[in-house]
Amino acid sequence: MTRSLRGLETAWKRGTVEKDKENFGKKRNAGDKRDYGRHEWNRKELILEGLKCMVIVLVFSVYFYRSLWAAIPLCGIGLWYWKRDSQRKAQQDRHQLLLQFRDMIRSVAGAMQAGYSVENAFLESYEDMSMMYGRESMICRELKLIQRGLIVSLTMEELLEDLGRRSRTEQIQEFASVFAIARKNGGSMTDVISSYAVMIQRQVDTKEEILTQTAGRRMEQNIMNVMPFGIMAYIGISNRGYFDILYHNMFGVIVMTVCLAVYLTTCGLAEVILKKAVSGWV
Repeated sequence: MTRSLRGLETAWKRGTVEKDKENFGKKRNAGDKRDYGRHEWNRKELILEGLKCMVIVLVFSVYFYRSLWAAIPLCGIGLWYWKRDSQRKAQQDRHQLLLQFRDMIRSVAGAMQAGYSVENAFLESYEDMSMMYGRESMICRELKLIQRGLIVSLTMEELLEDLGRRSRTEQIQEFASVFAIARKNGGSMTDVISSYAVMIQRQVDTKEEILTQTAGRRMEQNIMNVMPFGIMAYIGISNRGYFDILYHNMFGVIVMTVCLAVYLTTCGLAEVILKKAVSGWV
């Protein structure tokens, strides 16, 4: 009877753990696990971004058509700017996550050299990361997820693989793969983690140097994007009525629509060229 009760208790615990694993995996899209391919907007950011897109649409409406009614069909431009800014912010989030991840594995390597096991070293690094970046930082949230995963008997390999997949960052994905291979083959985890921290540091330094070198080009691009509006404002103020022929008639609408299309195309091409230049240097 006692053996039967123990068997039932063991089966119940095993079933509970399996259920917790299943629930932990299902929470990928429930808000606990973040997909770093998208930026998480807070209320302040949403308001500011919405006002920015509204201003952009109104400026296009006034400059190209001198009609607020034109803002209705031009809302698509505002949505395009919103999507572009969202992608930029998501890229910045991934870069910040990589920086925090680099410091985390440094802390993990130091804890392992002090005698901690791999799992305990990751858990111990939470305090260091909370002091450096705050408890609501991206890396602290990920360490909390790792702690919860270990509680429900998930392996570090599974947890790091999940982080690498959600991070959309090549360096973190590679670290998860190298970690799993070293763990499987019985390699020195301290040496693996320490060497990978050095490698990530080199890659981050290279990327930051490239961003510094291209900062001037980005500034030039922003100035060139604003320049046409400055020229139109200067001519319109100094020669009143100079552009009147281009507004409130079919010919003017066609001409200004073509000009708007050319302007947006050149802005898009400038961004593509700059991105390719940066990726080519990397």
